[in-house]
Formats: sequence, C-alpha cells, structure tokens
Amino acid sequence: MLPKISPTSIISGNSLIGDDSIIQEFVIIGGLHLSNSENDSLITVGTHALIRSHSVIYNGNRIGDNFQTGHGVLIRESNIIGNLVSIGTHSVIEHHVRIGNGVRVHSNVFIPEYTVIEDGAWIGPNVVLTNALYPANPTTKMKLQGVHILQNAKVGANATILPGITIGRDALVGAGSVVTHDVPDGKVVSGNPARVMKNISEIPDYQTLAEQ
Repeated sequence: MLPKISPTSIISGNSLIGDDSIIQEFVIIGGLHLSNSENDSLITVGTHALIRSHSVIYNGNRIGDNFQTGHGVLIRESNIIGNLVSIGTHSVIEHHVRIGNGVRVHSNVFIPEYTVIEDGAWIGPNVVLTNALYPANPTTKMKLQGVHILQNAKVGANATILPGITIGRDALVGAGSVVTHDVPDGKVVSGNPARVMKNISEIPDYQTLAEQ
C-alpha cells in the first residue's frame, strides 16, 4: 500500500517513502541541507513508518523500516538510522549520527553529530549527549568527539554524557548522572560525576539480560 501523506506536509522530490507509511500534518521531509553534494541529497524512509506532525527530516538520511517519531522531531542531514527505531517528541538528532536497530530515544533528547548508538540501546527523556569538550574555542569544530553507546545500554532520564565517552554493552546510567569517564560493560553508574555502583546482574529485573 502506498504511503499516506497529509496534504499539509512538504515532501521533497528526492525523498523515497516506503509503503504503508503515514506522514502526518505539517511534516517536512527533504529539501533542507547545508551541502550541495548530490550524493547527500537523497532521503530514504523504509516501510511502515509513522512520522508525526511538525517533524522535520533533512536530506541525506537513510532510515530503516518501522521508524516512528513523536511530534516536532528534528533530524539533520547525513544520518543512518536502522529498523524499529523510535524518536520521541521534540528530540533533536544532529548530522552524521549512526543509530542501530531497535533503539528507543525518548522525548526532549539531544543527540549531537558523530554520536553512535548501537542496537537495542534505550535513551531516557531529557538526556543530553555532548561532543565538544571545550565549546566555542577556535578549534572546537575540528575536535568534536561523539558519544558511543554500545548494544543494549540504557541511559536514564536527565543524564548528561560528556564528549567521547563510551557507554558499555548492557550498562545502565542512572537518572540525572553526569558521565565523565567510560562505563564498562554490564556496570551500573550513578551520580555527579558518575561512579560504578554495582553490576547489572545484581538487579533482579535484569537477571534474564545478564544471563544471555
């Protein structure tokens, strides 16, 4: 079945929207880009997408099947987003971001350029990832370092992750934490600055995960 696109939405001629997708009111897809590169101009959205009202997606994005946005999501150019990804209301994805399959990004999350989020990761509401250790200095743009969140890691609400940090596989970052150092696989960290509190295997609700 062809995609259902609201007449109030603006879809660029360089956009390919997959079958059975729904594009709600006042969405903009394509036609927005900082580069003149012809290779970056195409945008593809897979099948069964649901892009809710007032979302904006720039050119040069490759988005998989079963993609969903909340309302008012902004996705800049040149990103690769996998299958079964959900981006919550008013979240911002900057450019050159990589998001794996099955990732859940909640509302009001900021994900800057060069971030990598691997399969199955979970990002809570109001999380801020950063990529500039010393903002607004003359060499900032040349030294940007994205956060790397490994497979199945979870970042609790209102956490802040500093530039270049790696959050290990199956790790858990507690709500409100400020993460200044890499988090090992399977560890739970919390606080400001965040420190290792326990192993994920010590939390009964994650026992099944720990045994895999």
